[in-house]
Amino acid sequence: MSENCTHNCETCGQNCGERKAESLLVPVNEASTVKKVIAVVSGKGGVGKSMVTSMLSVLSNRAGNKTAILDADITGPSIPKAFGITQKAEGDGKNIFPVNTKTDIRMMSINLLLPEDTDPVVWRGPVIAGAVKQFWTDVIWDDIDLMFIDCPPGTGDVPLTVFQSIPVDGIIIVTSPQELVSMIVEKAVKMAKMMNIPVIGVVENMAYFECPDCGKQHSIFGESHIEEIAAKYDIKNVARLPMNRDIASMADKGQIELFNGNWLDGMLEAVEKAQR
Repeated sequence: MSENCTHNCETCGQNCGERKAESLLVPVNEASTVKKVIAVVSGKGGVGKSMVTSMLSVLSNRAGNKTAILDADITGPSIPKAFGITQKAEGDGKNIFPVNTKTDIRMMSINLLLPEDTDPVVWRGPVIAGAVKQFWTDVIWDDIDLMFIDCPPGTGDVPLTVFQSIPVDGIIIVTSPQELVSMIVEKAVKMAKMMNIPVIGVVENMAYFECPDCGKQHSIFGESHIEEIAAKYDIKNVARLPMNRDIASMADKGQIELFNGNWLDGMLEAVEKAQR
């Protein structure tokens, strides 16, 4: 430690071995408290990350948690449609007010701010990342027990912004059974380790199809490798979601809050127990 050290790394100009890295975390809106934040990520698109985010949020809300969803997938938002939200978010010139779902889950998504749901967001990475930060700092979430952040796929600007700017308590990785995806899942796991954020669990979506006549399970997209990956990285919690026509239909109709199934019950329990 330098003899000229002020013991305050934010103001001290000395470059010593004791110097701490500057935190990039930004505070949540001053009128809000968020007790726990869980990011839902995937290494590639099309694996059902938004579906898993929606289902976990519904289960959390049913369990009595004050639940919120921050839709960080700016260029491909699908959360509002799954909940049947068509109204737009409003603001007072300084703050933005989230939209509440039918069962009182609070939500913010770029589609709640666009004139039309089909309007494309043609922005560069820094602008997109800035919008995600504003969803954290400018939205009056009030008191939230559990917030889920639906991240875009990959390990680019937006997931990095979420991990660096928002105090994420843990991540859930969503994948599918294809062997190629195993490599991509490992990339997401390694990114989480680089950012020092614990991986709470892995959800394998489209894991199997259960025949409605005989009840036999068929691996449409190949045999699962999720247990191997979880064991390799010491991930304790694994969930497997079937290909289910009813759930897909509910999401398409904006009725995801009506779904029934216990596939993610154990994952929610792990989320509630998770501590950073």
